[in-house]
Amino acid sequence: MKLTRYTDYALRALIYLAANDGGLTSIRQIADAHGISQNHLMKIVQDLGNAGFIKTVRGRHGGLRLARPAAEITIGQVVRHTEDDGAMVDCSTCRIAEGCGLPAVFAEAREAFVTVLDRCRLSDVARTPDAFRHLFAV
Repeated sequence: MKLTRYTDYALRALIYLAANDGGLTSIRQIADAHGISQNHLMKIVQDLGNAGFIKTVRGRHGGLRLARPAAEITIGQVVRHTEDDGAMVDCSTCRIAEGCGLPAVFAEAREAFVTVLDRCRLSDVARTPDAFRHLFAV
């Protein structure tokens, strides 16, 4: 299964925030650290905020931080949120769809994939914050 760039950027933003250990961070800092578009990242951060992954603090000394501890956020939760229904193949126009068993197989494979991601927490993938501090200048 290939994840979208949207999911990739969402995970990068969350890892950055986890490495910052509760400190406030700007969208610009995350975008600069990863070399990604600040405008694109704004949309992703807003979505992650609406979903309860990120908390935004307004004002002159505002910024972003995780809405809950990194140990409480699984990679599976993020992927389920950012990947829509996650269908591996669009079978809607297939001539054999009515009698084909592949959609059920693909759905089972996708669920197994995300189940593995459910065992991995954000804190697991951001477990070396000192390395990130050096890379991200956090």
